[in-house]
Amino acid sequence: MLRREIEQNLIEWKNNKNKKCLIVNGARQVGKTFIIEHFANENYENFVEINFIENPTARKIFDGDLDLTTILANISLYTSYKTKLIPNKTLIFFDEIQACPNARTALKFFAKDKRFDVIASGSLLGINYKEVSSYPTGYVEFLRMNPLSFKEFLWANGVGDEVFDYIKKCFDEKIKVNDAMNARLIELFKRYIVVGGMPDAVNTFINENNYESVLKIQRGILIDYQNDIAKYAESSEKVKAKACFDSLPAQLAKDNKKFMFSVVEKKGSSRKYLGSINWLIDAGIVNICKNVTALEFPLTAYASEDNFKLYMADTGLLIAMLDDGTNAQIIDGKLGIYKGAIFENIIAQILYSNNNKLYFYTRNNSLELDFVISKNGAITPIEVKADNNKAKSLSTILNENSNIQGIKLVNGNVGVSNNLITFPLYMAMFL
Repeated sequence: MLRREIEQNLIEWKNNKNKKCLIVNGARQVGKTFIIEHFANENYENFVEINFIENPTARKIFDGDLDLTTILANISLYTSYKTKLIPNKTLIFFDEIQACPNARTALKFFAKDKRFDVIASGSLLGINYKEVSSYPTGYVEFLRMNPLSFKEFLWANGVGDEVFDYIKKCFDEKIKVNDAMNARLIELFKRYIVVGGMPDAVNTFINENNYESVLKIQRGILIDYQNDIAKYAESSEKVKAKACFDSLPAQLAKDNKKFMFSVVEKKGSSRKYLGSINWLIDAGIVNICKNVTALEFPLTAYASEDNFKLYMADTGLLIAMLDDGTNAQIIDGKLGIYKGAIFENIIAQILYSNNNKLYFYTRNNSLELDFVISKNGAITPIEVKADNNKAKSLSTILNENSNIQGIKLVNGNVGVSNNLITFPLYMAMFL
């Protein structure tokens, strides 16, 4: 079984005496259902699971009155009394809750009653919130689940916590990692880029050590995403959302990786396609990185709504969208210009999974910072180098602003020069 950091978050939620109902959201197939089931079996005497897509008749539980007494009686009837609803010892899990808007409304009553712990989850929660007649604001808390992080990928490959303690010490103290260990971590990072963080893909890689088998899994997930667009996007958005999705490899192939509607359609416009892009974001398929016009607090105040980049939420899936053999090119270090796009995508994925809002900065079409984040009270510009080239834009900004500390992520080791810190690409996990 894959070890996931979210397990500790779930335990902390369970132990909180003032907890609310918990909604675990995230893209399709990131492992939400599996980890919740595992957590329930390890921590509760009784567990009730209702999946509203696999069992659509379960939606009738929430027809009519939504008082808790009626709901609990309906749940008992639905489960044929197989599981007793024992107060303070039972976890109720509503899976694919986006398919039953009334169930989301009812979370308020569970939260106020406090006799039962309730977790809800769904793959497409972000895209149909408008269907909920009365959203339980103030009665739920959220926990986002992402694809496996690099740390979780290393766990899956048998790397122990002592390695993390060592490289975190190197990161904090800005000292070089042992050359042999650094080389091994860089190699594992390349594998992580290719395999990605979808649990089925990682499990397949660990068990078979076969990239072609992994690719088959990844392309199956991509088909699932396309089917979701066809099934769940509004009729006016279906074709447009798929066109935006299919354009991602070409968008990232450009020197200027700003999302351009003309790549989707020759005369494409924000007005026509922005709703489709928001659908992809809400479904957890892509991560958005907005342009900021100033390197000042708060970054969100300087963010542009119509100047942005889109990155695939899982880099392994991005590679699966490309030609056969791309995975081998990454592992062998032979990929050409597109390598930069792939390395940017993986850093965007890592930064987002660490709860950073993603921004980039441009000036006069001649200077661009790949990422800008706000961390520990400081604005931190970041440039990503697939090799270890000079970061001209970052150097220019740091020469102009001696109070800003910049980070260059490279296929190399740790180094410090004035207000520029160089870290190996994999150390993005600490940002």
